[in-house]
Amino acid sequence: MFYKYDEKQLRFVKNKLGIRIALGTTILLMVGSFFLGRYFQSDALDNIENEVKIVNLQKEKDKFSKERFISELKNKKVKFPYIVMAQAIMESGLGKSNLFKENHNLFGMRLARSRMTTAAESKNNFAYYNKWQDCVLDMAYFQASYLNGINTEEKYLLYLGANYAESPTYITKLKSVINNQNLKSYFNE
Repeated sequence: MFYKYDEKQLRFVKNKLGIRIALGTTILLMVGSFFLGRYFQSDALDNIENEVKIVNLQKEKDKFSKERFISELKNKKVKFPYIVMAQAIMESGLGKSNLFKENHNLFGMRLARSRMTTAAESKNNFAYYNKWQDCVLDMAYFQASYLNGINTEEKYLLYLGANYAESPTYITKLKSVINNQNLKSYFNE
């Protein structure tokens, strides 16, 4: 294509038209592939960018705050949410303790063995949750499993004192936290 046989000269000579066609085709292919690549790359980058935005939105949604915690207690219809909030304050400093930071565990819960649980595993002898919302849901499961017949604050506190607390002053401290921080006001109670 680049050379043609010249019968008059009895030799091969450069085919200028062939060179131009080959060069033009090469340039067209390069330019076309560049724009085609940019087009598909743009779509891929847009998809990646959208996925990153979704991940960032999910991370923001999963961040712990007092307001989100209160909302989660309400959404999960946790019984006596102000008592549960006091438990979170005592057990994890409302999300400030190492137990919370390492295990996403707000309540000092152990890994459940005889009821449904959202805990992923046991870590450092406490239930480990993939995210803090799973811990709140696990508290709702705990209540559904063991507290069906309990319908008053006093019965709930008695149950906690007998079955949950590791300290004999746990209930007194819970009541103090509830009153001192006016926790009932967050739940209109």
